[in-house]
Amino acid sequence: MKFTYQFSNLLGSVYKKGNIVFTPDGNSVVSPVGNRISVFDLKNNKSRTLPIETRVNITCTALSPDGRTAIVVTEEGEGHLISLVSQSVLGTHHFHHEVHQVKFSPDGKKFAVTRDTVVQVFHAPGKTCEFNPFVLYRTFSGHVDDVVSIDWSSDSRVLCSGSRDRRTRVIAAQRLKNLNIYDLGGLRDTVVGAFFEERSLDIYSVAKDGYVFVWKSDTQLNDLQAWEEKSSEDMEDVDDSEVKSPKKRKKQKNQEEETAVSRIFYTSGGKFSYREARKGSEYAELTSTCFHKSSHVLISGFSDGTFFLHEMPGFSLIHSLSISEQSVDSIAINNTGDWVALGCGKLGQLLVWEWQSESYVLKQQGHFNDMTCVTYSPDGQNIVTGGGDGKVKVWNSMSGFCFVTFNEHTGEITGVKVTQNGRSVLSSSIDGTVRAFDLTRYRNYKTFTSPKPDQFSCLAVDGSGEIVCAGGTNEFLIYVWTMKTGRLLQTLAGHEGPISALDFSQSDSVLASGSWDKTVKFWNIYEQGGRRETIELNSDVMSLTFRPDGRELAVATLNAQITFWDTNSCQQKGAVEGRHDLGYGRKETEKISGKTSAEGKSFESLCYSADGECILAAGRSRNVCIYSIADQLLMKKFVISCNHSLDGMEEFLDKRKMTEWGSLALVDTGQSDGDKAIALPGVKKGDHSSRYWKPEVRVYSLHFSPTGRSWVACTTEGLLVYALDHSLVFDPFELEIDITPSSVRSTLMQGNYSAALMLSFKLNEEIVILEVLESIPVSSAENIIENIPDMYVDKLLSFVGQVIESSAHLEFYLHWLLPLLTRHGPKLKERSQMIMPSLRTLQRNLTRKYEDLQKISDHNKYTCQYLLALSQLKTKLANQETDTAHSESEEEVPWHVESSDESMDYATLE
Repeated sequence: MKFTYQFSNLLGSVYKKGNIVFTPDGNSVVSPVGNRISVFDLKNNKSRTLPIETRVNITCTALSPDGRTAIVVTEEGEGHLISLVSQSVLGTHHFHHEVHQVKFSPDGKKFAVTRDTVVQVFHAPGKTCEFNPFVLYRTFSGHVDDVVSIDWSSDSRVLCSGSRDRRTRVIAAQRLKNLNIYDLGGLRDTVVGAFFEERSLDIYSVAKDGYVFVWKSDTQLNDLQAWEEKSSEDMEDVDDSEVKSPKKRKKQKNQEEETAVSRIFYTSGGKFSYREARKGSEYAELTSTCFHKSSHVLISGFSDGTFFLHEMPGFSLIHSLSISEQSVDSIAINNTGDWVALGCGKLGQLLVWEWQSESYVLKQQGHFNDMTCVTYSPDGQNIVTGGGDGKVKVWNSMSGFCFVTFNEHTGEITGVKVTQNGRSVLSSSIDGTVRAFDLTRYRNYKTFTSPKPDQFSCLAVDGSGEIVCAGGTNEFLIYVWTMKTGRLLQTLAGHEGPISALDFSQSDSVLASGSWDKTVKFWNIYEQGGRRETIELNSDVMSLTFRPDGRELAVATLNAQITFWDTNSCQQKGAVEGRHDLGYGRKETEKISGKTSAEGKSFESLCYSADGECILAAGRSRNVCIYSIADQLLMKKFVISCNHSLDGMEEFLDKRKMTEWGSLALVDTGQSDGDKAIALPGVKKGDHSSRYWKPEVRVYSLHFSPTGRSWVACTTEGLLVYALDHSLVFDPFELEIDITPSSVRSTLMQGNYSAALMLSFKLNEEIVILEVLESIPVSSAENIIENIPDMYVDKLLSFVGQVIESSAHLEFYLHWLLPLLTRHGPKLKERSQMIMPSLRTLQRNLTRKYEDLQKISDHNKYTCQYLLALSQLKTKLANQETDTAHSESEEEVPWHVESSDESMDYATLE
């Protein structure tokens, strides 16, 4: 098995905090998600998360005008220069203060940063020959409170800054004769946004209390004059007396500056209030704003979830909409002015609204609370998640978008399963119901309940999809229903504690149940007796799962051990001690060390790999471990997050937070020395009612893809997807010294197609295999496949299943697949467990191609029908017009004929 899994994408979390921005082409939205950056491609309907992490959450984001680089700043004031081409960090710079906004100049040569009460202007990276990418150009002070907004003029020579001191300042980024610094007051609250008009020095200042001030300048942008520095020759002509008189020089300099400032004036061009636009509705604070210069559209978002579009400078209302009941934290507009992006941090919601057609371009929202469970569909195309908000969401694994949400549950989701045919999703909840959802019509078509109200903690579905089981926490019972009628078949009793885990064996439909009573029981629900065997353990059962072939059971217990049991003999085959692999992490408010805190941690989720050789395990830790079952050794450890904004990341006490009264975190909570903030073993969530609470890093659930190419983890930050590294090209198979790309190509040129194909698989370079395969005539495919050895049959099936996803030669590869599956069908069935990932990949990609072609065919069909109906209608109308004209001509024809006959007779007589 390969262990080159790398972070691929982040699902289930689209926006946390900070500002969202559009790419320069206007087709993608860049959104900060915790300490990561996600890019949503609106044109191709895909999302991707950059494999870059910062130490804490990101608050500011800025893109260069060419779209190649980005600057992100974290909560701690640490800036990162990121290349969007190579997706890597090029440099870092610590601003040592909170940064509210970063913005590039329109010409891309500089960028401005609002740091504390000053504005700093840096040279843009790559524009100067400096080793340090953050080269400071100038620092502008003058505000007495934090600067929260900034904007550049169209020629990149002037800045305007808005602050919490209720002032807007006009700053010359370059030395100008007729402009230095100009203060604009009059606002009664914090300046949320200050913007220049396009190719003008006119300014719009938007305050937090909902007032907009328009400032008119008496000077045009083109009239600004650059400062001319005196040359060395001019300096030599200066009188020695002036050089030796510093007071005189200082007085002359002040006079020049006063003259420079007095040459430009601002006058009030209007004062507008959003109270009139809101038409008497309840007062709400203005939280975010954005201005599109070319179309003169001002967009403002409020704390009650509404946003307005006004045309400036007349403040004419164009459009208004209420998107939620929570605050709009960030607003952005694309270069054409058609799409407006809105971010709501409390809901984790990201919207892209096309205001002219009044339609959604993108509407995504993650789970309000943490995700609790996850599962793949059998074809690996969809991912189903359940959350603490009682919602079940279905995500497309290719695009990364959620396409359906089921919100019928009223309590936390504790388990989700997809039937083997992939048509139904089942979910269990602590609200006492198990619900079945149809993935074709997107509806809840069945609901399973218990005779007495009970909270269901786990869920299991057999391989046929006909039997549904759920474990209770109140009565310690297992309920068994039938999918056809929804009737309760039987109730399994025997456990003396809450049921914590259930799983069905896919080979003989045996049900395994684990409980906090330190036992695992096997049930045969098709027999009259029911219970078969009982396994006694040393600790409470947290999770269990069957191997794909059903011959082995893995059990995770509260003492951080994983034990493996033979399902036929119920004998233990091995065990893994995982306490040290979980890692040592202490909470910020705990008074114990990380090693002591780790004694209460355990694995809470298990999942076998597709081939059954390895097992994934994770729990209350930032580590996900892969163990080899045969060797009972740790093969690899994945660190899911390095975000220190989450709790449980530190192993030791941070000395920087120590004060004379003790730890700063404990001082903030108001706890006394006698209070003990130690979580009990098995606790899954912190105390949300406490005065000081931070989300704790942990993994709630794991699941391997049926194809074996990826796995997902439900974490505090969202749904993390890890996939195999496709950049690993050289992975040879039975390679010999004389097997080279040139020898493979020479064999192919000689017409020995079968030998060339096997040599390319031995070399195992995708480019060479693709070249050889597509060079072989289709007529020779059947003969080659009939005589190829079995080991190369599996490799060919796996390669074709992967390449068919992105190749345009669909019919060509289908001609290879048909004889491959028909000629070697019986042998493939015998080793189906070994090649199951390849078959799953093939099924997923063929299904996707089929759906895409079906959509294109339907679109063409309906378009042709529309055009045909339109042409028939036009023909019918033309015929009606012709008939009308013909009838009118028939009424006039006798007079013309008669006159013509008379003229003919008259000519004949003459």
